[in-house]
Amino acid sequence: MEVMELRCTVVVEQPLPGGQGPRRRVMRGALVLLGRNELRQPVLRVVGGSSGAAAVVLSFVLVGDAVRLFTRFAGEGRAAVRVGPGGAQVLLSDCPPDALRRFLRLLRLKVAGGSRGAPRCPRLLDRPPPAFTVISPLQERDLLHAPGRLSGGEARGQRPAEVSRVERRPSARLSAEQEAVLGAVKSGKSIFFTGCAGEGIHQGTGKSFLLKKIVGSLPPKSTYATASTGVAACHVGGTTLHAFAGIGSGKAPLEQCIQLAERPGVRQHWLACQHLIIDEISMVDGKFFDKLEAVARAVRKRDEPFGGIQLIICGDFLQLPPVCKANEETKFCFQARSWRKCIHINMELTEVRRQTDKTFVSLLSAVRLGRCTEEVTRQLMQTATNRSERDGIVATRLCTHKDDVEITNERCLQQLSGELHTFEALDSDPMLMKLIDAQCPVGGRVELKLGAQVMLAKNLDVSQGLVNGARGVVVGFENEQKGLPKVRFLCGITQVIKMEKWVFKGPSGIHLSRQQLPLKLAWAISIHKSQGMSLDCVEISLSRVFESGQAYVALSRARSLAGLRVLDFDPKVVRADPSVLQFYRQLRRHQLLTQDSLHTHSDDDEKENRKCS
Repeated sequence: MEVMELRCTVVVEQPLPGGQGPRRRVMRGALVLLGRNELRQPVLRVVGGSSGAAAVVLSFVLVGDAVRLFTRFAGEGRAAVRVGPGGAQVLLSDCPPDALRRFLRLLRLKVAGGSRGAPRCPRLLDRPPPAFTVISPLQERDLLHAPGRLSGGEARGQRPAEVSRVERRPSARLSAEQEAVLGAVKSGKSIFFTGCAGEGIHQGTGKSFLLKKIVGSLPPKSTYATASTGVAACHVGGTTLHAFAGIGSGKAPLEQCIQLAERPGVRQHWLACQHLIIDEISMVDGKFFDKLEAVARAVRKRDEPFGGIQLIICGDFLQLPPVCKANEETKFCFQARSWRKCIHINMELTEVRRQTDKTFVSLLSAVRLGRCTEEVTRQLMQTATNRSERDGIVATRLCTHKDDVEITNERCLQQLSGELHTFEALDSDPMLMKLIDAQCPVGGRVELKLGAQVMLAKNLDVSQGLVNGARGVVVGFENEQKGLPKVRFLCGITQVIKMEKWVFKGPSGIHLSRQQLPLKLAWAISIHKSQGMSLDCVEISLSRVFESGQAYVALSRARSLAGLRVLDFDPKVVRADPSVLQFYRQLRRHQLLTQDSLHTHSDDDEKENRKCS
């Protein structure tokens, strides 16, 4: 069902007679409704007013060519509606982006449909409609009869046909488990959710998909998306957890960390934050988590866990652990003293979506838990003879150490005989290049030659297989001044790759951006940098694996068993941390008990209903 109301900040600008400036009325936490009056005309109603004060009700009839929508910044929770010939405007801000998009979609189609069959009567000026009925949700007929544009204008920078096409495209749906997570988030619960093997293998329906839905359901001004690494932070459109916290490594005494967090800009974030998202939690040290929790209470001057901030945490503790020095003991976040009082719900997503290679799913599930049976060993050793290369595209070598990656890619590029083509990035702030490098998946300089092995670093067209991690080879360069590369991909598409833009948050909430080719050299890539990628053809040497979960992370980057080649495999490298396994056993046991309890209640309710009937 479509959203027919919004809760957000509303500014109403109404022009005054005599050429004076517009009268501005600001209403925070206002309710915005879409309905119809007694003439069946669409009406936008704004209800504002704080507790104890009389509610302010403003109504605007939405008819005629004067109605215009400005939706360019809807993804940031902002939009504007010009509601009448006099130029009155309703400015919406701090809306949950997904709810805003659905509301605008409903408004656009209902207004474009107008009041078909309603009598044309003169509008009563300066008087709210005597009747107001909340508008019905979208019906199939609305979509079928939707015109290509709304009178007066569309989203800036979008052609009407594009808007219409986007609106009618069916979106992927959440699974029942994902809906449960989203429901818990909307109810204000602090939650940790994790995924099993297969959730990250295919783009579009796994953890990243759910995270985007969560971000889209929360108000932007009070929601901060973070991750343990820059690459992961870029995927969620946020910043690193360390950058948000502003306390450095967190190893200083608590008093010093509080002083760092009290600095202007940093303190502002801590006070504004109501919802904190942390992705790739497995790499966050438990001691750092405890320090953050204490800092949050001190800076916000609130005794509730984490200073009253709602936590939405995701990741897989069976993947890469926190980076620690040789003499330090690894402490996962679930081992932090404050974990249990901060997290209300722990949930494991067990449904593997869009995965047809059941043998591979089963293998990954075993490796994830540190189990390497004779059958798993046999299957992995058999992959050594796999030949997934075709059309000049060779397998990507996945490495445990980044030095190996740089040496391999530089050597292979030098061995190609053609002319070197260099592409420099356009950064929003060249002085912060190192910070941008840490968060952007592509470098400030991309060097290519004819025959260079490359992979996409951004989703360009998911339906055609041009996704983050898609493999290809450079087959030419355009003759124009920019000389953009032409790439043939394994999915069978050959395409000229144009510059793309990445936008992410820097220190003090400033927005940073980089414009660059969405390409990386792909003879080799590190396991850490492969986060969030699904690779078409992968070659892995597991002999240098040095961490629990590292073998699993490497293997799970492959899309299928056929696209995987494992060299010098040793079963001993497949291991999982015992404390993590114990944590997951308890999580599953609790989850099963909760589900059984829910089933019991639903059965009892059904019996009671039968008695009543």
